[in-house]
Amino acid sequence: MNKKNILVLCTGNSCRSQMAHGYLKARLKEKAQVYSAGIETHGLNPGAVSIMMEDNIDISGHTSNHVDEYEGIAWDYIITVCDHAKENCPFIASNSAVRLHHNFFDPSKLKGTHAEIHAAFLKARNEIKDYCNEFARREFS
Repeated sequence: MNKKNILVLCTGNSCRSQMAHGYLKARLKEKAQVYSAGIETHGLNPGAVSIMMEDNIDISGHTSNHVDEYEGIAWDYIITVCDHAKENCPFIASNSAVRLHHNFFDPSKLKGTHAEIHAAFLKARNEIKDYCNEFARREFS
């Protein structure tokens, strides 16, 4: 089976794209090579790492990568997970890539109590999980 290359793109590659990367990698296993990147790099968000561990997916070893680091990869899918990345995405030469977009809720900027912040990360994680599961069913079944 020929592995598909999937790029998940966000603004800072710290939170939403990292969560999607984790779910797609766990769900698709050997069917795809999953990468995540940002149009900037903000480092890995500890809240994203923590909320993913609650669902038994460890993204603590991920790195925050700039999209330019993956130049030359033949993408099968490019998934933007925030409007800012979609609107400001640098040109990615890939005639055959299926381009998908979903603007997920961003929990990373929320200020509040621990419980409020946890609830925000949980909301974002569950939206991303549902999207990734549906994507995997639709494109890889």
